[in-house]
Amino acid sequence: MNDTATTPELTSLQQRVAREIVALVRRDNRRAGEHLPEVHIAQHIGTSRSPVQSALRHLAQLGVLQQDANRGFFLSIDAKDWDGQVAGLLTSDDPLYLRIADDRQSGDLPDEVTEADLMRRYGVARSTLRKVLSRVSEEGWIEQSMGHGWRFLPMIDSPDAYEESYLFRQSIEPGAMLGPSFQFVPAELKQLRREQQRIVDGGFQTMTPIELFESNSHFHETLAKWGHNRFVLQSVRRVNQLRRLVEYRQASRRGARHTQAAEHLAILDAIEQQDFMQAASLMRAHLDGARRDKLRDPGVFSQTA
Repeated sequence: MNDTATTPELTSLQQRVAREIVALVRRDNRRAGEHLPEVHIAQHIGTSRSPVQSALRHLAQLGVLQQDANRGFFLSIDAKDWDGQVAGLLTSDDPLYLRIADDRQSGDLPDEVTEADLMRRYGVARSTLRKVLSRVSEEGWIEQSMGHGWRFLPMIDSPDAYEESYLFRQSIEPGAMLGPSFQFVPAELKQLRREQQRIVDGGFQTMTPIELFESNSHFHETLAKWGHNRFVLQSVRRVNQLRRLVEYRQASRRGARHTQAAEHLAILDAIEQQDFMQAASLMRAHLDGARRDKLRDPGVFSQTA
């Protein structure tokens, strides 16, 4: 059954959607019997229902979901037990996407490119290239210019840029907790606690880089949202988009993920006790520690990172 995880019936888009569904379900630690409404998943991922339906059917074939003809798709086993069934799906990614990402981060691709240039460079058809460029555009590190041209957007592609991103976050994320409009949502705090506890309890060793990054982003963006300052939230979301690729490439640094999740839990404890001064102090220390730790690693921006 597991050998079907990357079967040809799934397009590149459908495989990406399937991976994102798995990441969502595992992040939320959903239980057997829970319903996965197609429309809610499509809204969360930001795509139409068609690829979602194909991805859900594929996951049903893998045995982690079951389909009811009238009511839709339901988890057949707990998300924490999905590892074996979805391993092939999660460890695979579009080779063209990975090559473009690596080439861009290593400086081998210029700021502006044409589709013809990329087709020649990678030996692919225009239709294949456009699917990948559409994904890259959704992730926020390229935009289409006139004709068949594309322009890469600024990324975190150097130690200096990485450090600047953390210094910027240190200036806005703790401050949002001390603002007059900061108010946490108990149900959301409980969900964040479950996600971070899962990482501490062993998820840091088994979760994919995508899942670990999304859990981290979800934590910081939710706290920014509680500040009810649209500029802070937009800024945190934008920085997360910019750091996506460099964070993916740190998959081997599993121990750091455990430490970060434990620090997230301490921040949540302070927020729940309404000690926002302590929460802000812990957040500032958390970001500063992450900055120092990651910048000590000379391989972060190398091809082997």
